[in-house]
Amino acid sequence: MINKRLLIKHLLAHNDENSFYDKKRRLNIDQKEGKAKFLKHVCALANSNPKNNSYMVIGVEDEDNSISGVDFFDDSKIQNLINAYLANPPLVSYENIPFPHLQDHLVVGLVTIRSNNGKICSLRKNIWKYYGGAVFFRDGSISMPKVFDIEVKDVNSAIVDSIERHAQNNIELTLDGVFDFMKKRRDFHPSYKVFKEYFVVCWAGKIKKHKKEVFYSRVDIELINEQVKLFYSDLDEVSIDIDDDKFKIVEYVNLGLQDKFQYYPLEEVTIRFKENAGYEMESNLLFQPPQFDKKVLHHIYNTNNALLIKLQKGIRLNNNEERDLLNLPATYLICYFNDFEDALEKLESSREILRLQNGKAYLAYKESMRILRKVKYN
Repeated sequence: MINKRLLIKHLLAHNDENSFYDKKRRLNIDQKEGKAKFLKHVCALANSNPKNNSYMVIGVEDEDNSISGVDFFDDSKIQNLINAYLANPPLVSYENIPFPHLQDHLVVGLVTIRSNNGKICSLRKNIWKYYGGAVFFRDGSISMPKVFDIEVKDVNSAIVDSIERHAQNNIELTLDGVFDFMKKRRDFHPSYKVFKEYFVVCWAGKIKKHKKEVFYSRVDIELINEQVKLFYSDLDEVSIDIDDDKFKIVEYVNLGLQDKFQYYPLEEVTIRFKENAGYEMESNLLFQPPQFDKKVLHHIYNTNNALLIKLQKGIRLNNNEERDLLNLPATYLICYFNDFEDALEKLESSREILRLQNGKAYLAYKESMRILRKVKYN
């Protein structure tokens, strides 16, 4: 089993970007341009490496390889995005890898790409400035469009095999990972469980009991063997169900209008551990968008639009408007789920304004976009 933190260190130590790995400061697949560039790089890496894994490392400075990290990104539907836009889509996974020096909410993103049995991957349809049918390959560290009647030479398999072999996990790394987690999360009731005498899952969270049920907030869950952060949230609540074969998480999101909020189940993720030292993860979307009175939503929608216009003009908001601003991302999202089609465009356009004006509102924006991604690509 590969220790993903060790794998990233070996990739970064291997000179610079090349035909089997790429590095990025961040991804932005909420915007069309960012989505298109991500798909281009995935396509190019898959085509350039038909017989081995290729990788993208997210959260690394380009100039000096320093690890600055990115927000935890739990887009379990990323394969659905790949399938929607790429012909002969490769198998793609996105994992969140914690590093000790980073803040709790920051990780390094590791994208693993495996070619579809060596079949040429291409864009299925137009996106941004790239045309449907385009094929990309890696030219050194650059993803370039090329004709696909060329012979792809297998020049990377031995190098990648060596890197992956040197990143294998061992007992010392596993024990260190458990001790580090228990020490770092000691204020949030850290626990661990060994599955099938091999896998170790650690989790921690602020315990909240409701009748006979136990919920957790400020949740952090890691698969220690691979140094992968499976879940992290400052905002939402989760329930956890464990037996000898599985670890199940049900995530809830807090949505509502006019200070009347409730928790709605968003997604169920189950990790099943096998006797053959393997495991599989499956996720099921549980979310049913809440429906509200259209007159109330029209009023809130217009209020949100007026707030954005004021901020664009540099007009100072009063205390009530500041409170409304904190709810703006979630209420735009609710409007979109209630058939206000323009609300999505308004939400996306608010990103930079919220980032510059109000840190808490910007966090709420990122949370709303996270929920939207899960629902959209399901």
